[in-house]
Amino acid sequence: MNISLVGRHVELTEPIKEHLNSSIKTLQKFQLDIISVSAVASSQERKGKRGFSIEFTINLAAKNTVVIKQRDDDLYAAIDIAIDRARKALRRLHDRSVEHYKAGINEAKSERISPSDITAVSEEQEDEIIPVELPLYKPIEVAEALEYLKEGNKQFEVFIDPDGKTRVLFKRNDGRFGLY
Repeated sequence: MNISLVGRHVELTEPIKEHLNSSIKTLQKFQLDIISVSAVASSQERKGKRGFSIEFTINLAAKNTVVIKQRDDDLYAAIDIAIDRARKALRRLHDRSVEHYKAGINEAKSERISPSDITAVSEEQEDEIIPVELPLYKPIEVAEALEYLKEGNKQFEVFIDPDGKTRVLFKRNDGRFGLY
């Protein structure tokens, strides 16, 4: 990996160069083929305020070039924020290349399941369904539902009355019972 450090209107001192080099070396952990990294630090003055900007250009083999620009009042802060953004971009590229494996047509054909295997698998997955009549669907009288409600800790009881209507018997706040 080639590293190029340039300062425009800024003198790059040894501590700044060491900070830049150590920060750039951390980008190698993503196992991407980084050809070169160019860092351009510049000083700008806007509206009487002096600020620094840093621009990283990261050239990757067989991929697009990643360009990160960051501006801040402090050069070290601008470098740290830009490196964090570069790490995030490279992590995304790395995750895409690792997780999105594209199988070729020949591999897909070789893994294809024969029709006899499909019928065998579907027969194994078939379950025997036995209809069971639940007590919830048996018609009950309102008095019987009231007894169930008094016996349990429930707030309401849903049941079907002898006329076939779905009814709800519930406890009211005043201690009495209501019926829908």
